[in-house]
Amino acid sequence: MIEVFVNGEKRRIDMQIVLTDALQQWGYVCEKIAVAINGEFVSRGSYNNTQLHAGDMLDVVSPVQGG
Repeated sequence: MIEVFVNGEKRRIDMQIVLTDALQQWGYVCEKIAVAINGEFVSRGSYNNTQLHAGDMLDVVSPVQGG
C-alpha cells in the first residue's frame, strides 16, 4: 500500500494502481472530472496509463455550471 493525497486528504491505495482504477474506487466518475497530479494536468485519455506513486498530490475537480 502507498499513501497519496486527494484534495488534501490522505488516501491509501494499492501500489500498482492506475489513476482510472483509483478514481473509481474513490467514487468519481472519470468523464465528469478533471485531475492534476503534483500540479500537472492529466488528460482524460491518459488516466488508464497514469501510475500513481507514494506521496502524489492529486487535485480532483468537477466543472461548475453557471453564468
